[in-house]
Amino acid sequence: MLPEYGRSTQDLLAELAALKAGDLPVRGGKVTAYVYDTGRPEIHDAAHRAYAEMLEVNMLDPTAFPSMVAIEKQVVGAVADLLGRPGAPGVFTSGGTESIMLAVKAARDAGPGVREIVLPVTAHPAFHKAAHYLGMTVVPVPVDPVTFKATAAAVEAALTDRTALVVASAPSYPQGVIDPVAEIATVASSRGVPCHVDACVGGWLLPWLREAGADVPPFDLSVPGVTSISCDLHKFGYAPKGASVLLFSDPALRRKAYFASAAWPGYTIINATVQSSRSAGPLGGAWATLQSLGREGYLELGRTTLEATRRLVKGVGTIPGLRVLGEPESSLVAIAGSAEVDVFVLADEARKLGWFLQPQLSYAGIPANLHITVTGVTLAGVDALLDVISAAAEAARLKGPATVPDGLAELIAGLDLDALDDATFTELAASVGIDLSGPEGASEGTAQPEMAIVNAVLDALPAPTREAVLVRFLSVMYG
Repeated sequence: MLPEYGRSTQDLLAELAALKAGDLPVRGGKVTAYVYDTGRPEIHDAAHRAYAEMLEVNMLDPTAFPSMVAIEKQVVGAVADLLGRPGAPGVFTSGGTESIMLAVKAARDAGPGVREIVLPVTAHPAFHKAAHYLGMTVVPVPVDPVTFKATAAAVEAALTDRTALVVASAPSYPQGVIDPVAEIATVASSRGVPCHVDACVGGWLLPWLREAGADVPPFDLSVPGVTSISCDLHKFGYAPKGASVLLFSDPALRRKAYFASAAWPGYTIINATVQSSRSAGPLGGAWATLQSLGREGYLELGRTTLEATRRLVKGVGTIPGLRVLGEPESSLVAIAGSAEVDVFVLADEARKLGWFLQPQLSYAGIPANLHITVTGVTLAGVDALLDVISAAAEAARLKGPATVPDGLAELIAGLDLDALDDATFTELAASVGIDLSGPEGASEGTAQPEMAIVNAVLDALPAPTREAVLVRFLSVMYG
């Protein structure tokens, strides 16, 4: 609500602090998804100061604010140097989804009439979102059930005359493994199809892991046939949120990502991104982070991240009822449970101990699991993390699995959810023990929501119904 009179800064900040009291902590490593922490407060402070300095610079018009052009060139240049093509043309975007959106647009506009995106089932949903927005169709291909990697043969079998883009992940988010980029790019190139590498997670991580001693296969613009690659700097670049880079193999393809319009009597429009007006704050924060850490800083973070990942994988292997899916080639680890240990219950038990482990639903034959993103701060607390996983697994074993009431999944799948108003949907959820009426759906008497039953219900539903339920959940949350 808008107040009748203006409030003091002190009052506003006090309210923000109170509102954030229930948020997950963004520092310290106890939240193993969504946030990335170097463990170096001075680095984050430099980024915040630079972010504030550039906050009111509008990136809508590069001729009005030459500072942002100079800074963007430095940031894009640093990414190009690291990812195999010094001087490669690129675009600074707000995040991985926007980078992917622009890569898909460029491929579509480069081949008029082509409308299909061939991608592994493990590829990020941002490609599905891009297809939805841009009037294209996703053609999913299976991955190996043991390694969870796509195969060039499966990709080749899916190619048609309508294929606009082929996608490989480095790594894929769900299991942290790297698709065979060189093989997939060769197949795409042989058919004259662009190949995008989604390195949103790994672009600013894998090179440092390689220098630290990890076996990282070629995945970047140095690989023949790779025509574009996305790299988020607000992940393992440790920049503030809103920072990603999309690189292209040549300027002509980058131009296809642009949008221009002069078909009106106002100022001319030329946008490098989906957004028009946008703050240069994230760009300033990314630039300051890169400059503050430098090569040695990132290499050291790579060393500690690699060690923490190896210790985590080894430690999980000793906990009864748990196993790591695949062989992680980055610092993303997926932990599956068993008949004795329900991973959804484990996640709730870990949260009671102050740790957030990200649940992932089963899909395409891949079992439900818990995702952990290992960052630069994880090594200092990896033993504590393993203790929490072990204790939570034992608690989950004693508690038993979250059970879906008989017939509920079939009932929900048969409902016309669009015909229900939010109040009716809330009542339906409450009837099976899911409280959406309180803050964040939290159960009475606890500061955190019990999500095991919610995830179990979602896991029992087909993907389209899951999506419909999630849309309704979001609608109820915002009222």
